[in-house]
Amino acid sequence: MTDRTDPRFTVLDGRPGKIVAVHLSYASRADQRGRRPAAPSYFFKPSSSLAPSDAEIVRPAGTELLAFEGEIALIIGEPARWVTPDAAWSHVASLTAANDFGLYDLRANDKGSNVRSKGGDGYTPLGPGLIDARAVDPTALRLRAWVDGDLVQDDTTAGLIFPLAQIIADLSQHFTLETGDVILTGTPAGSSVVVPGQTVEVQVDAGAHSTGRLRTTVVQGSRSFDAGLGSLPAVDDTQRTEAWGSPEAAAAGALARTGDHPGTGHPDADRPVLAGSPVLAPHAARPSLTPELREKLSRVPVAALSGQLRKRGLNDVTIDGVRALTPGSRFVGTARTLRFLPHREDLFASRGGGQNAQKRAFDAVGEGEVIVIEARGETGSGTLGDILAVRAHARGAAAIVTDGGVRDAEAVAAVGIPVFTAGPHPAVLGRRHVPWETDVAVGCGGTTVEPGDILVGDGDGVIVVPPAIAEEVVDAALAQEEEDAWIAGQVASGHPLDGLFPMNTDWRARYESERNA
Repeated sequence: MTDRTDPRFTVLDGRPGKIVAVHLSYASRADQRGRRPAAPSYFFKPSSSLAPSDAEIVRPAGTELLAFEGEIALIIGEPARWVTPDAAWSHVASLTAANDFGLYDLRANDKGSNVRSKGGDGYTPLGPGLIDARAVDPTALRLRAWVDGDLVQDDTTAGLIFPLAQIIADLSQHFTLETGDVILTGTPAGSSVVVPGQTVEVQVDAGAHSTGRLRTTVVQGSRSFDAGLGSLPAVDDTQRTEAWGSPEAAAAGALARTGDHPGTGHPDADRPVLAGSPVLAPHAARPSLTPELREKLSRVPVAALSGQLRKRGLNDVTIDGVRALTPGSRFVGTARTLRFLPHREDLFASRGGGQNAQKRAFDAVGEGEVIVIEARGETGSGTLGDILAVRAHARGAAAIVTDGGVRDAEAVAAVGIPVFTAGPHPAVLGRRHVPWETDVAVGCGGTTVEPGDILVGDGDGVIVVPPAIAEEVVDAALAQEEEDAWIAGQVASGHPLDGLFPMNTDWRARYESERNA
């Protein structure tokens, strides 16, 4: 297959010599990022990253932050070298819609080059149609993008920090822009993360002229990156904020990471994997906590669940060292995690203020979820206080579990949300902790808790129930509770324990007979 017939290059009528992309060019995007560059900066993308409209983009296994960026792509006609801004536009033959996809899981290791994060196969869809550059005003182009039919980006080139002519002229003073070269001119506010099953569309309009909608569908890949070959995907709250577009969007996006999307086949199909990554591996066929399952779990003591999990080889599933702030508290819910690191002054200065990880977790917790806080068993400061407890309660959270301290303990208890803690402490968070990240696997009270794990708490403590076996465990526990209640009745009637607890063959037969009567 020649380049002219390769579907990746159809809209360009051949493989471009180079693709140059602008890092940050729209005022709306710069304001969203909180930084405005004094001059444009660039990176290269390989021509092998090109894709036509209606193609699929594969999100590699073990990653979570695949973000789209609707952009206007310029295709060079006449070669340009040392051209002035006044003459620059005459060197553009045509323009089209582009989507500058990026994998933020790899971004930190690229140090701005974006070689791995934006160079993947299919990461630069172009098309479907071209607009003749001679027929349009470069200062009056409109760019729009949709995700699953919802408009998410809408801006014009009037909103550029650097006009298109300036970008062309600037590049031409560094190297020759050759015929067929592509310039990706940056994205406005609204770029965000997409997951398998979602479709992104991008369109450029210039008066009566239009490119039509460039359509790309995200699919889940099965191959992951090899730890022995190079850098592995790794994400933190900084990259999540950059990928989603803002701290608020990142917090809201955490809900989406544990929610269903068309084509994922599973709520956790959007969860990342890979050893060495601070994120977690998906469970195969991990079920959700249905209302029916929640109701059954609410009738089973934690001790009974512990016994059934032990029978299945799971002994390290209790969150040790925590107790209910209010006696009699009980809850059932799914984990929403928050991780603290040991206090360090410089780190707290950069990550402890503003809408930090702690506040994002409490703002994003959903109905029926449990905020689980990793505090390393450090009880020398509070990990939450009454305001955060009120926020979680208002959001419909099922409970809060922390292996650290609770500040304003009496006021927290009065809020009415179950709180399980290692104990009260009057000091503020910054005395012992740095709020670090959310929605990752954490260690709380000596056990690992993944986002989406089922937690049950009562007077005996808190236990983690793996969702994949929750139905089996609760049914067995309910059956055991029924059996134990019958045995207790026999003991109360004066029967000795020998042969009855546990039941021998004769007692088992009697129990089954009465149970089936």
